[in-house]
Amino acid sequence: MQIDLNCDLGEAFGNYSFGGDTDIIPLITSANIACGFHAGDQHVMNETIKLAKANHIGIGAHPGLPDLQGFGRRNMDLTPDEVYDVVVYQLGALNGFCKIHDVQLNHVKPHGALYQMGARNKEIANAIAQAVYDFDKTLIYVGLSNTLLISEAQAVGLKTASEVFADRRYEDDGQLVSRKDNDALITDTEEAINQVLRMVTEQKVITKNKNEIDIQADTICVHGDGAHALEFVSQIRERLTKEGISITKIGG
Repeated sequence: MQIDLNCDLGEAFGNYSFGGDTDIIPLITSANIACGFHAGDQHVMNETIKLAKANHIGIGAHPGLPDLQGFGRRNMDLTPDEVYDVVVYQLGALNGFCKIHDVQLNHVKPHGALYQMGARNKEIANAIAQAVYDFDKTLIYVGLSNTLLISEAQAVGLKTASEVFADRRYEDDGQLVSRKDNDALITDTEEAINQVLRMVTEQKVITKNKNEIDIQADTICVHGDGAHALEFVSQIRERLTKEGISITKIGG
């Protein structure tokens, strides 16, 4: 049994530091790097790719909505064509830095509200997936397990990796509980670890309503901006290893 451990990183910009990338990157197998719209900037993208390369982990683009003030977590009324364009633009930006460091872009994972919009809206999901396919059809597409993000990516011909979350609670339909809900985030390390182990070993998760639902787990996400990110990543990695589960990058 094997699983990928990913984290959203490269989210500092300008004079603003953010997250603990230097400490987290050695513990994960894939990094989703912000592409400058919801967070990150050209310098941070460059430095994060160098750090990821030095640690031999998978490099992924993390395109979001053009909403720096809202950290890409607020819905925007974009047409599918506009969604397509913002995704292609950001993939091109990050891939430029990959080229100068002679590394391959491995995967793409939409960020925040764009991710949630795609999980619920077929046209948006298709626009994101088509943008990724047209940019580079060999890229692995990471999306929320059992949602339109995965089915639309597969429909356009992309290889997919179904993502589950260590630090988020689930609705009965498999969607993530909205961050507007006070109970959306899991802050207890032991609870997060137990959720991860069940998702990986049993392909099940307990929803916020205490129901058990099926879930496909190819890659586990821990948010790099979370207050307990480093603790979550280190302890989840330790427990998975003890359970005999191999931690390997997406597609690796």
